[in-house]
Amino acid sequence: MKKFKMVLIAVGILLMAVGCSNKAQEVTQTDQLVASEEASTVQETDQDKESAEGRPVIRLAGSDTGIPNPFRHHTRGPGMSKMQILYDSLLESGADDYVPWLAKSWRIDESGLTYSFDLVNNAVWHDGEPLTVEDVIFTFDYYREHTPVLNNLIVNGTYIVESVEKTGDWTFDVKVNTHDNTYLSRLGGARILPKHIWQSVEDPIAYEAEDAAVGSGPYKMTYYDAVKGEYRYEAFDEYWGLKPAVEAIEWVPVSDSVLAFENEEIDLINIAPDLLARYSSDAKYTIQNLPSYHSYRLMMNMDAVDALKSVEVRKALAYGINRKSLIDKIARGAAEISSMGYVPSTSSWYNPNIEAYDYDMAKSKRLLEGKKLSFKLLTGNAPAEVKLAELIRIDLEAIGVEVTIESVESKTRDQAVKKGNYELLLINSGGMGGDPDYLRSIYGNASSNTAALNAATLKGYYNEEVSRLATAQATVKSGAERKEMIFEMQKLIAEDVPMIMLYSNDDNFVYRQEYYDGWFARFDHSKLDHNKLSYVVRE
Repeated sequence: MKKFKMVLIAVGILLMAVGCSNKAQEVTQTDQLVASEEASTVQETDQDKESAEGRPVIRLAGSDTGIPNPFRHHTRGPGMSKMQILYDSLLESGADDYVPWLAKSWRIDESGLTYSFDLVNNAVWHDGEPLTVEDVIFTFDYYREHTPVLNNLIVNGTYIVESVEKTGDWTFDVKVNTHDNTYLSRLGGARILPKHIWQSVEDPIAYEAEDAAVGSGPYKMTYYDAVKGEYRYEAFDEYWGLKPAVEAIEWVPVSDSVLAFENEEIDLINIAPDLLARYSSDAKYTIQNLPSYHSYRLMMNMDAVDALKSVEVRKALAYGINRKSLIDKIARGAAEISSMGYVPSTSSWYNPNIEAYDYDMAKSKRLLEGKKLSFKLLTGNAPAEVKLAELIRIDLEAIGVEVTIESVESKTRDQAVKKGNYELLLINSGGMGGDPDYLRSIYGNASSNTAALNAATLKGYYNEEVSRLATAQATVKSGAERKEMIFEMQKLIAEDVPMIMLYSNDDNFVYRQEYYDGWFARFDHSKLDHNKLSYVVRE
């Protein structure tokens, strides 16, 4: 295997941030490690935009999102996706559901406690070692003691895997602690580790050797510079599965993504709707409009602010914000008002029959009953966020609520979410695609299959019935009964207004189809550049 040059920043344990975003977290420079001098920087590499095999080199706007292994990547979308391109799992997310990957087939026994998998027999690691059942067994044992960034194998504080048993040369059984409707996706989504590398690593958070990003995926990392935020992945032509569709993927920092795209410095952009006209009339461009699984939301710290413990006050704030006007002024109309029950309207699990909280200033004032309230609103420093915060301030002051805005860098804002250092907080967060079990994490005070917000970040909220339903929906075997529970949870959540769901932007991706037309959206995540299947040859 060709060694990669890796310029690292020692950062210690990464912050478990919330949701997904195209903005990478910032880190503090303390040291640098150069693992090899064989590779060149992305800027220094004199690569043609197309290989001898006719495969293009894809360049994307990016910044540092951590070492792309299961223990060191940043939790926001770009970091997670870079890791998933390098590391395979038993299943992957397809267009409509989970699809076979390292596991070519699987069975679940009637009890729901034993998952039997049939592993592919031709997978190899980027260093040429074979991938075997022993690697899978090692991975589940290792994750028990060493928690990965995407911690989906712990539910309600308990590691769900009781044992993994080899049943044949290429088959194995995973026994779990209880029946749960999400366990297939949890087991199937775990990124498999090479035993021969990690078995001697006692502290994966501190591990920075040159094999720290050796996976079994369709691409291998050949360059990483944490200071510049540059990455280069090259096609792994010994890949066992769907073949790499491009010669290389490069992430490079750009100051203006639209200008960089028009100068052909990058190959994909996600733009605001008012810019679409410049591309829609030109046949060389393809535009993909996709619903987003992100939403702006106004978080309310009920632990820190007594007034916010009142459901009448929270409802008053919800009725007092003109979300339709926010969409018109910020998103130019290309967005959708979010459901106060959290589940997006594009989901088959969405309950349309809950309180919508349409703008109603008079109702808002009645609910406040003359109270004079004042809050500090924390927001990121991106221009759109600052403007959104200002519009919310104007709306709330119209109902007699004084708001003071504090704008900080996104990393500081994200830290405030986790630590509870806020009164009101504005954030755009994801994790709203796929199975609605995310409600268990965010509102049900339990672990769920999501990297988004969780009960630890929703300060001061508890509803006993929501928690009961959150647990019950995960274990009930009747699909119809489960849907009733999910619908009831949305109704109760909307009545409580533990956070004010604002709106979801549409995603507007633009690319040159003649150069590369393999972009793909999976069923649980709309970002084309975050999807592993965007970079392989699909039938």
